[in-house]
Amino acid sequence: MKKLLAILMCIVMISCGLSAVAEGKTTVNLWYYWENLNHQAELDKIIQGYNSSQTQVEVVASYIPFADFKKQLSIGAAADMLPDIVILDNPDHAAYASMGIFADLTDRLAGWDGLQYYFDGPLNSCKLDGRIYGIPFGSNDLALFYNEDMLAAANVAVPTTWDELVAAAKALTTDKVYGIAMSCLQNEEGTFNYLPFQWSTGEDSYHINSEGGIKALNLYKTLSEDGSLPKEAINWTQGDVMNQFISGNLAMMVNGTWQVPTMRETVPDLHWNVTYIPKDTQYASGLGGENFAIIASGHVDEAFDFLMYVTNPDLIATYIGNFGYIASRSDVASQQFIGDDVMQLFISSMQYAQARGPQPEWPSISDALSTAFNKVITGIATPEDAAAEAQATIDGILQ
Repeated sequence: MKKLLAILMCIVMISCGLSAVAEGKTTVNLWYYWENLNHQAELDKIIQGYNSSQTQVEVVASYIPFADFKKQLSIGAAADMLPDIVILDNPDHAAYASMGIFADLTDRLAGWDGLQYYFDGPLNSCKLDGRIYGIPFGSNDLALFYNEDMLAAANVAVPTTWDELVAAAKALTTDKVYGIAMSCLQNEEGTFNYLPFQWSTGEDSYHINSEGGIKALNLYKTLSEDGSLPKEAINWTQGDVMNQFISGNLAMMVNGTWQVPTMRETVPDLHWNVTYIPKDTQYASGLGGENFAIIASGHVDEAFDFLMYVTNPDLIATYIGNFGYIASRSDVASQQFIGDDVMQLFISSMQYAQARGPQPEWPSISDALSTAFNKVITGIATPEDAAAEAQATIDGILQ
């Protein structure tokens, strides 16, 4: 708690210092959690473009690590030390809207023509009780990345089913290379990567103590016990997993669209490709992405002006692909990634992508799920016991 408050105070002091440099402009503070340096640079370009476009508002961005983001929002709300705008993970949106932190934008957006172009899934993640508390930033989903040279050298076919995935991962594992990894953190990143496996069994997000849920946990157990899935993955972000893959330490990984620009720039000579996440009974992927939300107690008018600038379709078309995202606006998405086989696979995978929530108590449900697969990977609990414990927590939340 003391550490988080100290970080919050530093952000406030930095913002105050920048306000003095803004030459009379109203300072609008924005928080985001992207660790990807390309994303940070791209966001900075967008903000600088806005700041240069008018003389009234200066937007200032601050990076908050993903692991601390939700804590700082909660602490900031209690301490009245919130920013004016946040870019946050879409499954968390309803939880904070239910706390009264976010401004209700429904009436402001009623006459905006742009609203009709947003896909239902991303836009619904901004809603609570029929009211709109934000605007989607962009969407993404997950796929299986694989090292083409490693698969060819091991004479392994690209896996399409769980049985093929287990066999391929084991065959690709050596004393220097793990067969597969995904972020298995005990937070939303880990849950995001886990749920497609549970969904692939035909199960939903809320019944892990079921045949499908236990089957998904057993898949994690098998991969871990085979040595194909490194136990260190419980500490790896999605960015860490990508770094392991491009460094040649992983043959396959589950990851998302946003990693593609960085990989192409960082390792242009690496031979890799993507395919659907291997299935149990059906293909599944996770619908990810971020939303903009305006803090109700902040500079709402000025923040809304920035959102109208950054959601202009012509501007979105210039930056959304650089994030490796699929536009949440259909009019922009339809023109994206023409001729790009990798990104077309991700667009195709959107037909199998499911959303987490929206559910005001989703963060607590996610925590129960991620605790379960962490215990299975580390051998602390069997899939059956971990599922039963998680289900008791989830049932208590939903009752």
